[in-house]
Amino acid sequence: MTYFTYQLRCMDGSLYAGIASDLKRRMEEHFSKDPKCAKYTKSHPPACLCSAWESADRATASRLEYRLKQLAKDKKEHLARGGSLEDLFDPAFASGYRRLSEAELVSVLPEKNV
Repeated sequence: MTYFTYQLRCMDGSLYAGIASDLKRRMEEHFSKDPKCAKYTKSHPPACLCSAWESADRATASRLEYRLKQLAKDKKEHLARGGSLEDLFDPAFASGYRRLSEAELVSVLPEKNV
């Protein structure tokens, strides 16, 4: 089953990383403050989906989420601005992920956030 690891830019400028099997549903939860949204995004409302990567399974997606959360702010910002995983991680690790295009990112956002 395909999983996604993503970065949200919050209205306060912070970045949030998470994973989802259904990225569109997860964005609806975050942007609508659904009870299932992350505790962090309840208090730091998301402004935009800045990046997302597709992976083959939950374990692979979780590994990237963990590594994103360990990065320094400037490296997280690098990825949010379109930098590649290969810039920050070993090529063997980075090859397990496909970055979603801008069109794909827009297609998973709730209507009012496009």
